[in-house]
Amino acid sequence: MNKVIELKGIVKKFGTVYANDQISFDLSVGEVHALLGENGAGKSSLMNVLAGVYQPDDGEIIMNGERVTIPSPRHSIDMGIGMIHQHFKLVESHTVLENMIAGVKSRLFINYKKLGKELTELSQRYGLQINPFSELNMLSVAEKQRVEILKVLYRGAKILILDEPTAVLTPQETARLFDIINSLKSDGHSIIFISHKLDEVIEISDRITVLRKGKHIDTLKNEHLSPRSLTNKMVGKAVELKIERTKTDYQDILLEVNNLFVFRPDNSQALKGLTFKLKQGEILGVAGVAGSGQKELCEAIAGLQDKITGEILFKSENICGKSPRDIINLGISMSFVPEDRLGMGLVAGMDLVDNVLLKAYLKQPGIFVNRQEAQKEALNLIEKLNIDTPSVHTKVSKLSGGNIQKVLLGREIELQPELIITAYPARGLDIGSAHKIYDLLNEQKIKGNGIIFIGEDLDVLLKIADKIMVLCDGEVTGIVDPDLVTREDLGYMMAGKKLERGEVG
Repeated sequence: MNKVIELKGIVKKFGTVYANDQISFDLSVGEVHALLGENGAGKSSLMNVLAGVYQPDDGEIIMNGERVTIPSPRHSIDMGIGMIHQHFKLVESHTVLENMIAGVKSRLFINYKKLGKELTELSQRYGLQINPFSELNMLSVAEKQRVEILKVLYRGAKILILDEPTAVLTPQETARLFDIINSLKSDGHSIIFISHKLDEVIEISDRITVLRKGKHIDTLKNEHLSPRSLTNKMVGKAVELKIERTKTDYQDILLEVNNLFVFRPDNSQALKGLTFKLKQGEILGVAGVAGSGQKELCEAIAGLQDKITGEILFKSENICGKSPRDIINLGISMSFVPEDRLGMGLVAGMDLVDNVLLKAYLKQPGIFVNRQEAQKEALNLIEKLNIDTPSVHTKVSKLSGGNIQKVLLGREIELQPELIITAYPARGLDIGSAHKIYDLLNEQKIKGNGIIFIGEDLDVLLKIADKIMVLCDGEVTGIVDPDLVTREDLGYMMAGKKLERGEVG
């Protein structure tokens, strides 16, 4: 097969840390080449070199047989390379259409109506329907992901770099994306596919390259491979990975939600009369197609939604409509790990110490902030969660997506909350790191803390949750026992159907 891209001996350093150490990689015309590795293995850094975001310290890039340099993302786009980043490169205050044409050479006058029609047709063609005139700040994370995919296709890229593209997609949406990838492949497009979901990697890729700690470990043809064999390659040793549902004997109700309605700014209903209970020492899994009300549910309980009615009883105290500060003043210990890590969870321009301080400074006595305690806490998180960072003073924006998630979840758990609300806690994490997160949540469960676990991986929800609440268009289609339903049953309920079995209180 003709090679469209060759990376030879790529070196990329950040200070004294080697993100890429003499890595070689190639991509053929009409190929899906997967890139695997644990968090911090160097996958994103290598692709950022190809996308013109980073400049290599050594090595060469060969494109269509000729040596090239890619000094900027603009040059990368002009060369037909399109990268869909794990953290979106979108302007929140602009519309979908404005994000699509930002930075694209255009005529003096832009016919927005015509462009809107073109984008609508393009989105419908690939099954990723998005209203081109919607504002970004009104879209869910999954919808923003679709915008990124459409933006690359609109700009006519022949080489697509997909960095965790299915992280927030449902199984149905993932299947549609794979149809898109296969059609692009048959048209001669070349795709680099980065994912921690090994079953998906095996399903969609032609070849798989494994990186470990910045080094190239192996490139394999996708023949007779298994998730276990790939995991062993990534980690460097045999790994036994199992998700367990820890049993507890707590009976007291920690959280009770009754007839909860949440209204969007346009007064449409995001949540429509939700009612459920959460016991101490219980994990409530929440499943649903993106935009079904998961975000609004989390924010309503955390005090971040204004237009809200109903009851949210935390140990019989109604906190519905109260602000986060009001909830804290009531002595309620709650942690919220949002789906948008850098938008809501952490401050990208701050280091680990200051991000820890954001949740701890109010508890410090006196008028001066003591950074020593926050530094100790940051060091503890690095050791406990195996966070790959040069130091506690590294800006969070410089960390890989998985390490960012570890910082966020670790910080929240260390606050020893009675209630943990977590949205997609393992999104973008490698298998080992994801299982570490599941273990941490089970530890909190054993302590008697309640957990609301918003998840997109139905297999994980079936294994870890004590019960699963399924949402569709802001309504509960059922609360079921995971031992009595299947993945297909959950998908059926996510489409708005009700089951005749498996219901729990």
